[in-house]
Amino acid sequence: MQPILLVDDDRELTKLLATYLSAEDINSEAAHDGQAGAALALSGRFQMVILDVMMPGQNGIETLRQIRQHSQIPILMLTAKGDDIDRIIGLELGADDYVPKPCSPREILARIRAILRRATATSPSPLPNTLLSHSGLTLSPTQRHAQWRGQELDLTSTEFSLLEVLMTQAGSIVSKAQLSERALGRKLMRFDRSIDVHISSIRQKLSVFGEQQPLILTVRGQGYQLRVD
Repeated sequence: MQPILLVDDDRELTKLLATYLSAEDINSEAAHDGQAGAALALSGRFQMVILDVMMPGQNGIETLRQIRQHSQIPILMLTAKGDDIDRIIGLELGADDYVPKPCSPREILARIRAILRRATATSPSPLPNTLLSHSGLTLSPTQRHAQWRGQELDLTSTEFSLLEVLMTQAGSIVSKAQLSERALGRKLMRFDRSIDVHISSIRQKLSVFGEQQPLILTVRGQGYQLRVD
């Protein structure tokens, strides 16, 4: 298994986290500034990145932007407690999830496992090559590959998982709590806007192809629904 990259200027924290992850059979390496972190993240040597927002010099937001210009590697952001602005910006730029600091290594481990499950998930269907297709959108759950009317749709692992859940229940309303548990692998937290931001990102990516009618409908007070033509 490829190691995980820890990008944080707090050397004591990265050392502590590396020791904890090692006990769980997860190898890791550390970078202590944004530029080095971005370069390593794009090296192809790592299976995911844990990225702190608050770093001197090139901060985590700029580092995330730099990585996302070239790669969809799964990224878990570490954000200051209560800092909703950085959290939302990070999600908008393509972070898969976030953990507010201070946080326990156990919480980070749980998020790592959830993200890696999404990134490497395969369809539970007895027909592994079966495609999901609705309203011009096609997903291959086994290959984690998405197309919009035959054109490649570049999604993060979280965005793919959200679409997969919505497509398996196309035409039905899926609550944000259900989406969080089934796609993000965690319970929906109070005031958590992660699902909304990820859905908005998917819509923006579809709009690039000229899609005028929303594929994902917002059902006020209930959740989201995949449109079925």
